[in-house]
Amino acid sequence: MKRQGIGFIGGGMMAEALIRGFLNSKLYKPTEILVSEPNGERRLYLEEFYGVSTTSENPTVLQKKTTVILAVKPQVMEGVLAEIKDSVTPNHLLISIAAGLPIKFYEKRLPEGTRLIRVMPNTCAIVGKAVSVISKGSFALDEDLEFVKRLFSTIGLALISEERYMDAVTALSGSGPAYVALFVEALTDAGVLVGLPRDLAETLALETVRGTAELMSQTKKSPYEVKSMVSSPGGTTIAALEALYEKGFPGVIMSAIKKAYLRSLELKVE
Repeated sequence: MKRQGIGFIGGGMMAEALIRGFLNSKLYKPTEILVSEPNGERRLYLEEFYGVSTTSENPTVLQKKTTVILAVKPQVMEGVLAEIKDSVTPNHLLISIAAGLPIKFYEKRLPEGTRLIRVMPNTCAIVGKAVSVISKGSFALDEDLEFVKRLFSTIGLALISEERYMDAVTALSGSGPAYVALFVEALTDAGVLVGLPRDLAETLALETVRGTAELMSQTKKSPYEVKSMVSSPGGTTIAALEALYEKGFPGVIMSAIKKAYLRSLELKVE
């Protein structure tokens, strides 16, 4: 089901990724998208590059669109909600992509009965390869949930889950691109250490990570199975794995995810 037009409050990187996804998938036309953005240069860019309409007034988006994505930073969300709350009606569906703010945060600050969906995408949305986890608010409908899943499928994989998992989702997939980037950087430096030119080392590292992920995705082989495929008895790979285990590599990853999870709990505002 397609709903008539869509609005954004906030026109930053993630909003732009969604706009691109909606347009590329033909889910919406440029004339059906309205973006509220305080920065004049940014508004002009969105208008000229994507052909969408823009405004500097947040309530205007609610007045013209019934489906609205809240795409602002968590630290300014409270002010935005105070600004738009009088414009919210039972016909509106609000979708928040702000990290760290639970559904209760919005339901306390918006009119009783507001239909809200919370989504946690990640930075890979920029290239249409996000993984987004979607949770339903107290008053949202099941059809709202399916509609939002369709929206976020335009920028990658969209999954529906209970909100109680969102802090763990933040720690794993929300922060995940940074961990992978660090791993690729370490592989690159290791390649340089053993004599490879940096540009070749970086290409090999990046394509190895990309190819391995695709191998597991397409063949449905587990990480253990792929690891075993590459590890010959007494060979180079098993020697390298021995060093990784000796240095506690799996445990370091687990500790990092746990640290991010606990930090997400600390930052939660209700």
